[in-house]
Amino acid sequence: NGHALEQAVSWAEQDDLDLVAMTGDLLSSQRGEAKLRNALRRLRARHGTYAILGNHDVDVTRDPFSRPTDPSAVEEEGAVLLEDDAASFDVRGRLVQIVGSDPRDWERRSPERLADPAADLRILLSHFPDVVHRLEPGAFHLVLAGHLHGGQICLPTPRGKLRLEHLRAPYWEGLHHTPAATLHVSRGLGTSFVPFRFLARPEATKLTLRAV
Repeated sequence: NGHALEQAVSWAEQDDLDLVAMTGDLLSSQRGEAKLRNALRRLRARHGTYAILGNHDVDVTRDPFSRPTDPSAVEEEGAVLLEDDAASFDVRGRLVQIVGSDPRDWERRSPERLADPAADLRILLSHFPDVVHRLEPGAFHLVLAGHLHGGQICLPTPRGKLRLEHLRAPYWEGLHHTPAATLHVSRGLGTSFVPFRFLARPEATKLTLRAV
């Protein structure tokens, strides 16, 4: 969704951000690569932009229109692509670690092995929210995920939204406190299969973390 991407980047440019995180499905087709590159060039945060790939980026999808993403498009524009890898930086004398889970083997290779117990804040980027069911409690403090688009096409019912994408997902969107870690699931900016959303508006989220 080029319009939603432009709005999100313009909003981010007006803020003083510490960190930008992108949780996968960066492109739905190669036609969008120029827009992605432009967005990455414009996104600037004090401690950098970090991204992971999603299942569409690595062509593990039932969407017949999806094409793999060239990872070099991310790093050439100044972002750090974490493919089953980690990065750390200092924030006012505290160590912050960012770990990125690879969507191709997230069920087989646990990201806990990359977690640094010495880090004061450990953040996991996982395309799939279900990763929290596999994590040891305390391995990470915060998990950022996407994948579900908030249901993408939702129908109102007396019991709440009927979300037509991934009907049985336990965590659709927003903030969740789980036994493993605090989880935030973004609706994201794009779509799957059809370029259409209903009652699941695209979003870019600003999270403010406070020490307790």
